[in-house]
Amino acid sequence: MRDRLILLPGWGLGTTPLEPLAAALRGLDPQLRVEIEPLPALESGDPADWLDELDASLAQDAWLGGWSLGAMLAAELAARRGERCAGLLCLASNARFVADAAWPSAMPAATFAAFRQGCAQDAQATLKRFALLCSQGAADPRGLSRLLLGAAPHAAPETLLAGLDLLAALDTRAALQRFVGPQLHLFAGLDALVPASAAAALLAVLADVEIGLIDAASHAFPLERPHEVAAAIQAFLHEAGDD
Repeated sequence: MRDRLILLPGWGLGTTPLEPLAAALRGLDPQLRVEIEPLPALESGDPADWLDELDASLAQDAWLGGWSLGAMLAAELAARRGERCAGLLCLASNARFVADAAWPSAMPAATFAAFRQGCAQDAQATLKRFALLCSQGAADPRGLSRLLLGAAPHAAPETLLAGLDLLAALDTRAALQRFVGPQLHLFAGLDALVPASAAAALLAVLADVEIGLIDAASHAFPLERPHEVAAAIQAFLHEAGDD
């Protein structure tokens, strides 16, 4: 088992929400080098620009993973790298974030368009709303949303909008099918942003991948339930390493 895991964060909230998970993973396996890398601060919504930046800056031959948008980028990068990627871990991530006729288990396009318009008008108010959506379904949603928002970096509105355009553009189905390394996809039972039905939809198009559901958890389950998520990841890493 290659012993390096690189995690990419989601949209707008920075790397801090993944730190408890990284700490839990290190506690379970001191040999595992867990790194959280920030997303590029780009003003382009073109996935190729983001992937070029990440491919140039992230270590080769590591496990790639991430939360939400970060996991979608990790999936595309894993497919690009092929055998130079040890495997893929996707947390609260959909194959498409915005629904279309071929992938209805996602956010309705009209809802996403209204969210983007809100971000263009008031980025900080939209980030606050986003933190609330991420924590919806948690045992303490208000407390979790405060944690998410309190650690959020002060990103430029142009960068936040570019990230939303990236979310709308990404469709990772082909990348997930093309990548032949081990894959773990974890979903949340009460996710307000990625419907739990996406788990079954993904299983229908992917063969021989591990898909799990964290019951009664929010979109922010890596922060809400870090030890449970870390245990699932560690078990998968060791199983994959034994193959």
